[in-house]
Amino acid sequence: MADLDALQQTLGVSFNDLSLLEQALVHSSYINENPGLAPASNERLEFLGDAVLGQVVAEKLYQGFPDSDEGEMTRLRAALIRRDTLARMARAIGLGDYLYLGRGEEASGGRRKPANLAGALEAVIAAIYLDQGSTATKDFILRLLNPELQKVVSQGAGVDYKSQLQELIQAREQRAPVYRVVEATGPDHDKRFTVEVRVGDTVLGRGSGKGKKAAETEAARSALEQLSTNFTQ
Repeated sequence: MADLDALQQTLGVSFNDLSLLEQALVHSSYINENPGLAPASNERLEFLGDAVLGQVVAEKLYQGFPDSDEGEMTRLRAALIRRDTLARMARAIGLGDYLYLGRGEEASGGRRKPANLAGALEAVIAAIYLDQGSTATKDFILRLLNPELQKVVSQGAGVDYKSQLQELIQAREQRAPVYRVVEATGPDHDKRFTVEVRVGDTVLGRGSGKGKKAAETEAARSALEQLSTNFTQ
């Protein structure tokens, strides 16, 4: 067993049920190679943690940025919950040192992989939520998130919506979104395009612009806003 006392000190949380914290650290590769040594991987906790994190971040942005519109809050939220941001926060607390990994995953550098770190952090958030309740979980998230929040706020409006959408979809669907021109109007020297972005048969968003790249950017922005709206409903 990992030194969970040291990890609890780092997290600033004292668990009532340590098995929740331990499960949050179990990668699926460990279960595959060691059946029976651990009851389950952290994947279910990761699912719950993703939802809890999203709610806390949305509430923080709503309350903390009263002059921001929906688009701006969506941009900030996407930047804060993206995989690379979560992995950076996980590294800051040394979470990779505590992961239970299979031998193959260990050999391939699994303790440093952003997907493993981000997933483990979301699982830890869920473990705190189940063990300590919503108030303690919110305090933990905001304490950990504050440096990243200041960073994304200071970056201004230069946002790569397509990259953010691709990272979000690949993390959830294991495939990339696809952009398709559905309409082109106007003369050749001043053509306006309308683009849809899809995953499979599902239309995530639609955008228009002068040029395909501009239309794709608007479609990605629309998709991020729609995904954020669906999440909070």
